[in-house]
Amino acid sequence: MTSPPPPPPGMTYRDAGVDIDAGNALVERIKPLVKRSFRPEVMGGLGGFGALFDLSGKYREPVLVSGTDGVGTKLKLAQQLGRHDTIGIDLVAMCVNDVLVQGAEPLFFLDYFATGKLDLDTTVAVVGGIAEGCTQSGCALIGGETAEMPDMYAPGEYDLAGFCVAAVEKSELRDGAAVREGDLLIGIASSGPHSNGYSLVRRIYDKAGRPAELDVGGVALADALMAPTRLYVKPVLELLRGAHGPAIHAMAHVTGGGLTENIIRVVPDGLGLDIDASSWELPPVFQWLQREGSVENAEMWRTFNCGIGFVLVVDPASAPDIEAELLRLALPHWRIGQVVAATSDERVRIG
Repeated sequence: MTSPPPPPPGMTYRDAGVDIDAGNALVERIKPLVKRSFRPEVMGGLGGFGALFDLSGKYREPVLVSGTDGVGTKLKLAQQLGRHDTIGIDLVAMCVNDVLVQGAEPLFFLDYFATGKLDLDTTVAVVGGIAEGCTQSGCALIGGETAEMPDMYAPGEYDLAGFCVAAVEKSELRDGAAVREGDLLIGIASSGPHSNGYSLVRRIYDKAGRPAELDVGGVALADALMAPTRLYVKPVLELLRGAHGPAIHAMAHVTGGGLTENIIRVVPDGLGLDIDASSWELPPVFQWLQREGSVENAEMWRTFNCGIGFVLVVDPASAPDIEAELLRLALPHWRIGQVVAATSDERVRIG
């Protein structure tokens, strides 16, 4: 009498495409990277169900400011070029630069990384960039989520999101209420397109035949397009805490919507902006994008930062002192316009 065939082996999570062991190995590899970003207020380490941060004693009347963002389709270009080590800096910068606008100091950051199949080297490179961005901005990478989701993403693809919590004294909150007619706009240089407009960037790049090594102003095009978003946190916080901090009436992070739609967000009703486009030179990478894509000026202003990544709205009497501080902090900058009375629906004029 023959024995019945053995039952088939039971299915496992690994069979379904999720490798728990790889996830555990990832945590061990990123622990030293993450720990470098910790601040004294961080309680505990990685691996808990919730991340802890001690806020006691630091603020009298703390206002918490939160922000969340991604890096848009710059991710597609990063994956196409195989450049994963700086996209995490972009992720951090897009969040911390936003909360900085209200005068807030970023305290801690959480990330979300999702992929179809976990590639340890790629994931470590991405998280390493996130940790580096946090370290550069004084913000603790306190936790996050790594999700392996088979069938959700094509091979080699992943997605990113970031979440930041910041704090500011209630009396030092920048909300635009102090902005007055005659205030000057001081634009601080960007490092490139940052993380906005990349659906158009990629369309132009593809149309041009993907000339990665093309020289644009002494830099390879791929390097110019992948330059990580500039982190403004530490120098701007130093400005705000200095003698001339009260003269900074408002700030703007130039992201999606470009120069046309971002600065005006911090300007009260009844006021507008007169921006002088001749006050700074369009950086070479933007010149290439405009020329190769036949992009009209108005479309450039509302899509890209065009070389201005962060804007200070300042009392004109203090502008020379603030500019001297920006020089000391090695931040290239220009007076790009002023606040004017708005007499029509068109509150932003760029000419």
